[in-house]
Amino acid sequence: MNDASRHKLITDLLRETPFASVRDLQVRLGVSPATIRRDIDKLHETGRAKKVYGGISAFEVGGRLAARPYDENRDIAVEAKRAIAQKAASLVRDGDSIIVHAGSTCFQLGVLLARRNLRIYTNSMPLAAYLGEHGSCHLSLSGGELYREPGIIHDPASGAPDYFASRFFVGTQGIDSQGLLESHPLLVKAIGELSTCADEVVLLADSRKFSIQPRNLALTLSRVGTIVTDDGLSDANAKMLENAGVTILIADVGGVI
Repeated sequence: MNDASRHKLITDLLRETPFASVRDLQVRLGVSPATIRRDIDKLHETGRAKKVYGGISAFEVGGRLAARPYDENRDIAVEAKRAIAQKAASLVRDGDSIIVHAGSTCFQLGVLLARRNLRIYTNSMPLAAYLGEHGSCHLSLSGGELYREPGIIHDPASGAPDYFASRFFVGTQGIDSQGLLESHPLLVKAIGELSTCADEVVLLADSRKFSIQPRNLALTLSRVGTIVTDDGLSDANAKMLENAGVTILIADVGGVI
């Protein structure tokens, strides 16, 4: 197979999935890791895809991944996020093993659970740092490289962790009838992997997220057991969730402590 044929196969693959690791491509194309890395470099140089740690990703429209940096996102809708976190914390029992994903609402949940008798697994660098300094829970961390824009620790080649939880608490950049939507390809990959490690997926999302429509599907609504949101949820979106079998919990933003 020549270079042009491999490059076409790689770009075709990126229309179906937002990220492919070197290992994924090596297996699919039957060539050496060195050849795959040269292909990735060439596709990056020509602007057909983006070279990222561990592999290659599709470009967003305009050539930019549009996920909002964690430091910027944490200061938006803070009261709603804290209220959602308080409501979500009531679902957790002492002795539980849970997964808390990266993101600002999930961070608020982690703060509330820091000194509970729990096992918490997280891929969030900000949350890991907080729990290490202020928490007494049993803490397990994702391994890999630090990605500062989404604030996660991730190894694209490692797959799902060897950890099982009763609940996976996850946020999202946007929501539609398909499910959870993200711009950053590593978040898509991480959410998909971690969702296989828990009995129930609990989505923490303020009502703004229903008006945000990134292009990449991270998780279908059918995989979500419960959503914790605020009272800005519209009737139409509530019906969409109910039709998908998702339990809706509304947080009292006015009652946040």
